[in-house]
Amino acid sequence: MTDTAPLVVGAAMRSIDLPTYRDWLLEKQRDVEIQDAISPEVLDGDWKANAAAVNDALDGHTGRRGIHGPFLTLTIAPQDPKLQQLVVDRLKQGLEFAAEIGGTHMVIHSPVTYLGQPVNKPKSTMSRMQETLAEVVPFAQQANCTLMVENIFGYRPDWHAEMVRGVESNFVRVSIDTGHAYITSLQYGAPPDVWIRRAGDLLGHVHLQDTDGMYDRHWAAGQGQIRWHSVFKALQALDHHPRLIIEMMQKEDIPVCAKYFVDEGLAV
Repeated sequence: MTDTAPLVVGAAMRSIDLPTYRDWLLEKQRDVEIQDAISPEVLDGDWKANAAAVNDALDGHTGRRGIHGPFLTLTIAPQDPKLQQLVVDRLKQGLEFAAEIGGTHMVIHSPVTYLGQPVNKPKSTMSRMQETLAEVVPFAQQANCTLMVENIFGYRPDWHAEMVRGVESNFVRVSIDTGHAYITSLQYGAPPDVWIRRAGDLLGHVHLQDTDGMYDRHWAAGQGQIRWHSVFKALQALDHHPRLIIEMMQKEDIPVCAKYFVDEGLAV
């Protein structure tokens, strides 16, 4: 952003965690990401009752809402056409849940995986992902819910951005997980701040989590090795406000992480 106003961070949590963090969320009308729709049991059960509980718990909340979409044993670039239809149907279910809570983003996982360092762009993976999302985007647009494609194992931010841009929709944007980016940077990838800069105007969402690089820790900021001042300097350089979502393994670490950003003068 062209100004130096402090950034406001939100958090990812399950519906059962909302009462604990309700006051904090409403304090600055923080963005929130509901994680219930990750579970197939939720989407195949009485998910409308679940969504109603979210709406009740967030009464008075005017910040941006979203969900983490389904991803367990699921790839958005399946080679099997029959599996592709299953993936499309599951993503539509996620969008239905998001719409029920007024969610305007749904995180989905990049299908890019590597063993070693590839020489060429994963064109077949990119094209399969674009083909799958072409069937989902009309439903995302109808629900006014942007699909945020999160980096998982990929190590090239330019490839990630190209893959997202190739869908050719304003309802598909880049999501960056700082921990994932840091882990791959220790092998042969780019660090988190470079991912942010390369995404540029395509960046719609960031998962904020720390790690030692050995595992996808989802630690509070300051407990791992990520250089957070570099990350937030890159965020401040943007001309828009992506959703900044603290994503902790242990939900009691949400206030610990938020306090670190406040104490470092990076966010409020």
